[in-house]
Amino acid sequence: MTRLIATLTLDDAKLMLSASEAKAAEFGIAYNIAVVDAGGHLIAFVRQDDALIGSIDLAIKKAVTSRLFDKKTDYLAELAQPGAPLFGIDQSNDGNVVIFGGGLPVVRDGQLIGAVGASAGSVEQDIAVTQAAVSVMNV
Repeated sequence: MTRLIATLTLDDAKLMLSASEAKAAEFGIAYNIAVVDAGGHLIAFVRQDDALIGSIDLAIKKAVTSRLFDKKTDYLAELAQPGAPLFGIDQSNDGNVVIFGGGLPVVRDGQLIGAVGASAGSVEQDIAVTQAAVSVMNV
């Protein structure tokens, strides 16, 4: 049986990146921003001029992590503390899970359609950059 899955499109991703870049400009920080589809695969990525090279991988992995677990990465960080129910989750998936703020799922009509990840500033700034992306999706 064929099953149709709703997902972000390249046009959606471009819109999200534009909103994220505008938010990053407010902070005066060069950002790395990644958008993944419903399957967790990269749709679009931007590395602003002079953005930290080490943050490239973090932005992508935050987006993928958010999609893998259908949760905000800052929420996963809370659940991954010693003694918490998901302690050690960051070692799953061949260690490719990033559990600090800046990864956010994108949901439309109750269905997860992708995720966004950002890295370069503080955790709070990374979260704000991803929230800007999601806000333009009217979800």
